[in-house]
Amino acid sequence: MTSPNYMEVTEEQRSQVEKGLEKLLRGEGSEVEVCDVGLEQSKPATLRKNVTYIVCAVVFNDKEEVLMVQEARQDCYKQWYLPAGRVEAGESLEEALKREVKEEAGFECEPLTLLLVQEQGPQWIRFIYLAKVTGGRIKDLSAADGESLQASWWDKQSVIPLRGRDILPLIECGLKYRRDPWHPVTLPIDLSCRHVLQRMLLVFTGTEGQIWILLSKSPDLHLPTAAAVRTHAVTWAANMVVQEALPSAYYDHEVHTLGVFSLQHNGRQHGKTDGVCFNTLVALVPDYVQRNEDGEKVESTGTGRPPPVENPRYVWVEVQKQTLRETLLEKTKTTAILPLHSLY
Repeated sequence: MTSPNYMEVTEEQRSQVEKGLEKLLRGEGSEVEVCDVGLEQSKPATLRKNVTYIVCAVVFNDKEEVLMVQEARQDCYKQWYLPAGRVEAGESLEEALKREVKEEAGFECEPLTLLLVQEQGPQWIRFIYLAKVTGGRIKDLSAADGESLQASWWDKQSVIPLRGRDILPLIECGLKYRRDPWHPVTLPIDLSCRHVLQRMLLVFTGTEGQIWILLSKSPDLHLPTAAAVRTHAVTWAANMVVQEALPSAYYDHEVHTLGVFSLQHNGRQHGKTDGVCFNTLVALVPDYVQRNEDGEKVESTGTGRPPPVENPRYVWVEVQKQTLRETLLEKTKTTAILPLHSLY
C-alpha cells in the first residue's frame, strides 16, 4: 500500500514534473496559473502604493573603477552613491535601470546580469545589476540637475563622502562576479504577474543522496506558489507553504530559501502587472539539535526521509532522473544561483 506521505506517479507525470524542473534550472519561467497560499492576505502589487522597486547599477571600467554619481538631493547633497532609483509605473526593471544610469551618469548601459536581490518584504525590493557602458558620455558639473550633480569613476581607495556604506558590499559582489561568475546570467523574464510571489522548488535531501520535491496537487502537479505578505520577508512565503503542508514537522525543520533560479516581471500595466514572481530553490533541513523536557540538547539523527505530508493538497515526489538529481544536490551545496537577501 502506498504511504499517504508519498505519491505513486505515472511515468508521464514524472516526466512532466522533471521537465518542468529542468526548465526552471535553466533559468526559464512559466506563467503563474495558481497561487496556493497567502493570496487572501496579499493585495495586487501597485507601484508607489504598496510596492517599491529600486534598481541599482554596478558598472566598471577597464581599470575596475566603479561608476559613481554625486547626489543633488538636499538630504544627501554632494555625497556619492551608485546609480540607483525607483522603478516608475509602466517600466520593466531593465528599462528603469537604463533610464537611471542615463539620467544620473550620462551613459547608455546594457544590463549583464542581476547580482543580488535585497528585500524588506513586498513593499521594498532592490534589484542590483552588473551592467556595462554602451554609449553616451560621463555627466559633468555643467550638466548638473535634480537627478545628480555629476558622475565619476571611483578607484575604491580614494576617500569620498558616501551617501551610505551599504553599497560597498554591492561593489565587492560585482567585482567578484566580474572575475569569477558564481551563478548563471540572470535577467528578468517578460512574464506578467499580479502579486509578489515566491514559486518554490522545495527539496528534501535524503541521507543517501535522494531528493524529494514538495508539489501541490491541484489542479495538476505543480511547484507550490505563495503570495508575499506585508508583515514578513518575501521569503517567508516558503515558511507558509511548509506550515500548511507539514504542520507537525514545521518546528523541527529549518526552511532555507537558497536563491533565485529566475524571476518574472512585466510592469507594463500599472496595478495589474506590477508583481514579481521569484522562482526559488528552497531546502527543508531537519533541525537535529532538539531539547528534552529539562531543556538539555539532544541529538536526533532523523529518518533520512521527508516528514509526512498532512495536507492532502500536497505530496512528496522523489526525483528519479539521475542528471536532475545530481544538479539539485550540487545546487543545494554550492547555492550557485542568484542570492535573495532579506534585510529584516
